[in-house]
Amino acid sequence: MSKLESSLDGIYIEWKCLGDVAELKRGKTITKKNKKDGDIPVISGGQKPAYYNGDYNRDGETITIAGSGASAGYVMYWNQPIFVSDAFSVLPEPSVLEIRYIYHLLLNKQSWIYKLQKGVGVPHVYPKDLAKLEIPIPCPDNPEKSLKIQKEIVRILDTFTELTKELTKELTARKKQYNYYREQLLTFDEKEVKYLPMDDDNVGEFIRGKRFVKTDMINEGVPCIHYGEMYTHYGTWADKTKSFVSKDLVENKNLRLAEKNDVIIVAAGETIEDIGQGTAWLGQEGVVIHDACFYYRSTLNPKYVAYFTKTRQFHNQIRKHIRTGKISAINAKGLGKTLIPIPPIEEQKRIVKILDKFNILTNSVSEGLPKEIELRKKQYEYYRNKLLTFPKDTVEV
Repeated sequence: MSKLESSLDGIYIEWKCLGDVAELKRGKTITKKNKKDGDIPVISGGQKPAYYNGDYNRDGETITIAGSGASAGYVMYWNQPIFVSDAFSVLPEPSVLEIRYIYHLLLNKQSWIYKLQKGVGVPHVYPKDLAKLEIPIPCPDNPEKSLKIQKEIVRILDTFTELTKELTKELTARKKQYNYYREQLLTFDEKEVKYLPMDDDNVGEFIRGKRFVKTDMINEGVPCIHYGEMYTHYGTWADKTKSFVSKDLVENKNLRLAEKNDVIIVAAGETIEDIGQGTAWLGQEGVVIHDACFYYRSTLNPKYVAYFTKTRQFHNQIRKHIRTGKISAINAKGLGKTLIPIPPIEEQKRIVKILDKFNILTNSVSEGLPKEIELRKKQYEYYRNKLLTFPKDTVEV
């Protein structure tokens, strides 16, 4: 890295508008009604293909910019046939610029490109505005040397992106493995292990939280969990909260608190799949629970229960008790009918110990693959910025 950085010191950089060194070409709008059957990605206003078509209008290496919608301006790179619809492509002059050099440059300017959004209602990004972006071209008077420098920058940055892709691929495989073993470990022969309703008198009970609103939440006070946070912040277990409510609110509204070893289960959401996710509360202090959640107090290992709420066998049972509508929900009676396997407590601990290792590997942001992926992304962004930021007054020495 230092060798390349030193080779960039003092070289002459010419700045040109993107529109002067690349073709910015609009796509051709099609809809699902007039598309043809096929597997060609249709690039429109989103960050992923809108759907697929039987024809293409770009082939080979192509950079696309989403033209409209919330993701208008999103930069993507393709090396396959695609159909550019409500978007436009960027094709640099190959004798002057490496296409992936431009791609990394545009990624480095992604925030700036988003600011080009215009329009009332649905935002748009237009080619004429992006065309004004100034592009640094190293050694423009020596095209061979210029392309060589660009290729080396691309090689380094692509190394980081490929590593991230490999780690992400491994993480996907590990998650599938994790889901498989979770199902296997929590499935028992009914002749050997009892299955009892979760609200059986000898097993546990569901207690509903009480209503508070987001405006009640503050930065310190009594720990609380709003049902919406269950989808975005909490996993299998927690001992700290991101939100709090005042002690006065707890007393005045007689809010309910889950205690250590209770399992908080979310009971409302936009889809059926959202319902039932459980988090074991392991904090020393009680935690206030929203009324779209229950806390489950039982004789079982709390993390064992939380892992069980993430299995197919649990969700297959509760589906028939969920009320659907704009917001789907389930009550304590529906949850309580769910049959849960009850192996000896030592077996529950053994299962938890195994699943904890998978959980750390696949979900932990402080260790495991997610942390490694995040570090590689930051490393890529650091070097992208370092290698693609040139002073405007750079002169040849």
